Amino acid sequence: MTVIVRDFRPSDAEAWTRVRRASTPHIVATREQVLHDRAHAHPDRHYRLLVAEEDGEIIGTAQAGIAHDSAEPGQGYFTPHTLPGRTRRGAGSLLLKAAEEHLAHAGASVLYAWVLDTPEGLAFARSRGYRPSRSAHFLRLDLAGGVLPPRQEVPAGVELRPATVFDDDPRPLFDADAETTADEPGDIPYELADYEDWLSNTWRHPAFDRELTSVVLVDGEVAAFSAATTDGERTYATGMTGTRRAFRGRGLAKLAKNDSLHRARAAGYTDAYTANDAGNGPMLAINEWFGYTICATEVRHVRTLP
Repeated sequence: MTVIVRDFRPSDAEAWTRVRRASTPHIVATREQVLHDRAHAHPDRHYRLLVAEEDGEIIGTAQAGIAHDSAEPGQGYFTPHTLPGRTRRGAGSLLLKAAEEHLAHAGASVLYAWVLDTPEGLAFARSRGYRPSRSAHFLRLDLAGGVLPPRQEVPAGVELRPATVFDDDPRPLFDADAETTADEPGDIPYELADYEDWLSNTWRHPAFDRELTSVVLVDGEVAAFSAATTDGERTYATGMTGTRRAFRGRGLAKLAKNDSLHRARAAGYTDAYTANDAGNGPMLAINEWFGYTICATEVRHVRTLP
């Protein structure tokens, strides 16, 4: 049996989704999503999709690119995944080699990769020259059988609205997203400054659910939001929950997320996922209040290119 690595083709979308859902069920993955990401990637991102194929069957995937919206140039990233039960065939090594070569050619000086916090995953990264950095937890909430906190009373002067109310002009949500993203902990500092790119890859992204995204308005101004992504079937995930600096400390992010979760359950979604930096104590505490429990942990690894 021979494993080869090649570039993704549109006809691979179904197999790509199958591998992603099997290897990382805590991340929303759809056929439409992978095709959209490939078609609309910013040119400065140098975005490339790779697949590992064994005797005609796709058993591994990887996406690689440059963090073009980072204030620090040369930050490369890639995310390899192998179908459970099909590891130790060389797919991971081949995907890694192809991604590294692509990113080095694109101008990366530092490479980042997320690795599942398992003995096998950590050993794989260590043996290839990567050192561990920060960790992130994935958390799951049973929307079908679990008990959500009751809906909270909305304070005077505060409104809860779905993101669809901004269909005519989503700029206020972009501004809120940019401000909260700048304060999010992480190895790569991001700076959302390209509104058109945000429209293409966030607002119009097929996994972004505007109806289930909840926005908190204070005296008509966007104060907080909880962004929802869905697969259109059973899986709901929180893309970002944030509060603008001037409105923090008032429980508005919790208000937004609670509203979104209640509406997701009413819409028929059964599994809710979210992710937090392991050092983000306040958000982890909020998610514990909702009833989320940790279902997986990833460790970001880094390697500086010579």
